[in-house]
Amino acid sequence: MLFTPAAQARKRATLARVKVAPERVIRSIVGLRPFRPSGFVVRGEKLDSKTLIHNYGHGGAGITLSWGTAQLAVEEGAKSGARECAVIGCGVVGLSTARLLQLRGYRPVIYTKTMPPETTSNVAGGLWEPVSLFDHDRVTPQFRAQFESAARFAFRRYQSLAGELYAVRWTPLYSLSRNRAYVSPQPDSPNYEIEKLYPEARILGGDEHPFPVPYVHRRQTMLIEPATYLNALTRDFLVAGGRIEIREFATPRELAALPQDLLFNCTGLGARELFGDQELTPIRGQLVFLIPQPEVDYCTLGPGNIYMFPRKDGILLGGTFDRGVSTLEPDPAISERILRENGEVFGRMKG
Repeated sequence: MLFTPAAQARKRATLARVKVAPERVIRSIVGLRPFRPSGFVVRGEKLDSKTLIHNYGHGGAGITLSWGTAQLAVEEGAKSGARECAVIGCGVVGLSTARLLQLRGYRPVIYTKTMPPETTSNVAGGLWEPVSLFDHDRVTPQFRAQFESAARFAFRRYQSLAGELYAVRWTPLYSLSRNRAYVSPQPDSPNYEIEKLYPEARILGGDEHPFPVPYVHRRQTMLIEPATYLNALTRDFLVAGGRIEIREFATPRELAALPQDLLFNCTGLGARELFGDQELTPIRGQLVFLIPQPEVDYCTLGPGNIYMFPRKDGILLGGTFDRGVSTLEPDPAISERILRENGEVFGRMKG
């Protein structure tokens, strides 16, 4: 029997089943997303005689948007005319900002309290997906323009890094729902333009997927492995002549005493205390890792809040978004729920 291209495209995807079981758990960890209801901050201001560029508050999209907001920040910093610069923070946002500065001929020094693997970025899931980033009713036209520009730049940048060296790879992402079909963002949503970035995005029929839910949407995106990726960025920064100094700052006055005239604040949640940004609030996320399964080559979001990303350091299972909670100790009851709900999905997959 001959199949037309359209018929071939509608054949059910053959996907390996994730083996979810308590005895396969290798670790549980907690991370805090630096969330601001009105979205991330990229703006410049004066700090005595120096120029200070803020670049923080990325919520659950720190890795996703890091190159894009770094580009916005570097463009803002270029207006000062200064060449000697300092980046405060060595997470993914700080490292991306420092690397773009180097590529423009600057000589940045990174000052940081902690380095990878002790940064918040190392606890991120790593899926290219701008989530937990803003409250829709707080978005301004200015933020929307920054968001769209940052997303487009970051999406292109990660494409250029795809491969083993940076642990960036393309992957199909399946959004699963028991309640309603996938609805694309409307024109008044900040996500409207971002939705257009994803290739091969469409709703799947029941005969095209193996999941035990009535509504499935698939698109292609990228998965970034934080441990490998952050090590690669740090290596690139140092090889290019960069310098990292371990140092903690308690007040803006201490920043003003630095020898550099151009400063980039990439401190994430630390900006709440350092610069008094009371809008910053943590969103707690707990993750459970299973033994790696190299045969699993897709990601899932849903149903509900659960998700699965197949990384080389383990099958990542998640499912918590606790706003305003900053405890870092994993909760066994939450781990049990994450395992149970993910287990229900993958245990009932069609063969």
